Amino acid sequence: MPLAAGTKLGPYEILSPLGAGGMGEVYRARDPRLNREVAIKVLPDSLSRLGATCGDLNRKRMQSVP
Repeated sequence: MPLAAGTKLGPYEILSPLGAGGMGEVYRARDPRLNREVAIKVLPDSLSRLGATCGDLNRKRMQSVP
């Protein structure tokens, strides 16, 4: 489910969506602590429940390359 502008994730405030795909959704957000914009990636439930790490995801992705 897409996050609406103004939604808070920890200290970050979602500003707008940037893109979405099989590995999650990416949002433009504001970091008030550093007073700058950042990109936030939200993993789908299927990946976040597994406790997968970036290394695990990269290995899985590389194994599927012909």
